[in-house]
This record gives sequence, structure tokens and C-alpha cells, in this order.
Amino acid sequence: MVDGEATIEGRRWRYSVSDNLDASTWAINVHGFMAGGGINWRESARLAAKLGLRVINPSVLGFSGSDPLPWDDLRMASFASGLAALLDHLCAADALVLGHSMGGAVAMQFAHDFPERTLGVVYRDGVATASWKQRRGLFTHLLGPIVPDLGTALDFLTAFATDMPDLALSRITSMAATAAPDIRLNARSFRQTLPVAAMLMACDYTAMAAAVGETGEIPILPMHGRFDRLVPPATGREFGELVGREVWWILGSHSWMIPRPATQLNVLRDTDRGEAFMEEVRDRARSLKRPAA
Repeated sequence: MVDGEATIEGRRWRYSVSDNLDASTWAINVHGFMAGGGINWRESARLAAKLGLRVINPSVLGFSGSDPLPWDDLRMASFASGLAALLDHLCAADALVLGHSMGGAVAMQFAHDFPERTLGVVYRDGVATASWKQRRGLFTHLLGPIVPDLGTALDFLTAFATDMPDLALSRITSMAATAAPDIRLNARSFRQTLPVAAMLMACDYTAMAAAVGETGEIPILPMHGRFDRLVPPATGREFGELVGREVWWILGSHSWMIPRPATQLNVLRDTDRGEAFMEEVRDRARSLKRPAA
């Protein structure tokens, strides 16, 4: 993965891209909230080396050093159009989009707004349906009648803490080298990431996701951690039913791809269903192939 930086439509983007110049299919690996492109470095390097994908790890606007969106332009469609502009910058016509958590909603918005540029979506523990915001934890139960926002916030923090044991299974030094810089940058600029959290809590992207699923044109592979407490398994099932695709369940929590970066490759390369999905992606790439000028 090679680090890059570009000014696109007046805003600075940070990203990395795999250096396999002979790859014919592009992919975008979109991170979740409070993360950045670096957090997917180990996973994307494997996908590039073993699947022959030219993989882009963007740091979405407002995260990990990329310029934030102004308040009046803070919407999921703006993130999607930003990815399209980044593809233009890299001379990529279309791409397979992988999205984790917040990135799952970004991936589905991209598929909705730019279907002709979307080869497929790998949707991972995403927040494109509303049930992920419905907390049923102890703090919501105790504090909901009095200070509901505080109860919800504390339950989210508790759910986030459940990711820690799973992350601890990772090779700590390797993970820290790729993830820590993004986390540190986001912590320093928390004021510009906080409005994104407010947007996610305020908006419901169910209708948008349903519209993508209803067409049946774009291959979708929903994946979800069985022990995810931040975006619970019920939300994964809700999304699968919405788009008419069976969920692939992972033995992990919310951020399963960080401690086990080979998991996504193994699913796409070494399982019947993963291979069938990739064949759908290749078929779509052929159907979308632009005629020579």
C-alpha cells in the first residue's frame, strides 16, 4: 500500500492505494467512525496480493487528516460523491466497495447514487438500517426515563468496550503501527468528527439501502460479527432481509477484520459463496465495461 494525498474539489484527501498496477479491478475499503484508511492496511494488502484487486484505502472526509465537510454539506451523499471524485482522481471507472460500520452506510449510498460505478458491495457490520440505534442495555433502561441521551451514550461506550478483547487477539505491534496514527489524528480533531456521529444518530438510511436491494443489479455480500454489541446481530439480519441476501456470520465482534485481516480474503477466495459473489462482481465488471474511445 502506497500513501497518497490529493486536493479534490478544494478539500484534502488522505488515502493509500495498492501498487499492483496490472490489476484490472478496483476496490475501495471504507473504514468506520473514528478510524481511517490506515486501519485497513493489513487487510487491503492481502486482498491486493491474493485477489488481484487494486485497493484504495481512503480516509473519509473529516477523518484521519482528510479535510472535514462543512456543516451545510454534512450528509451521506456527500461522502459518496467524494469517493466518486477520488475514483476520478485515480482514473478508476468503477469499483467493488467494502464498507465497515459507518463505511457500510457510505458503501450503500455510493451504490445508490453511482450504480454504474459500483461492481458490488461487501457490507460489514453496517449502520444503513435504523435498529442499530435502538439500545437495550442497562444504562438505557435505568437512565432512559430521566436522561435518555446519557443512557444511550453510556450503552454505546459499553458496547464499544466489548470490542477490546477481540482486538487484543491481534498482533498488537502490527495493529498499532497501522491503526494508532488514525486514532490519534481523530482524537486530536474530535470536534470535526463529532458532527458525523450526530448525523449518524439522526438519520435513517433504510429506504436508501432498500432501493439498492430492490433493483437486484448490484451484488451485495452482508457480513456481520456474531458477538457484535455495537451494531447487534439483529441489525445484520434486518439488513440481510432488506436486500434479500443471506448474512455471512463471522466469529468475532464489531471490528473483526482488524485482529484477523485475512478473514475477508479467505471468505472471498476460499468459500463457495465468496467465490460466487466474486464471479457476480466480475460479470458486472464485464457488463459495465466502457467501449473504447
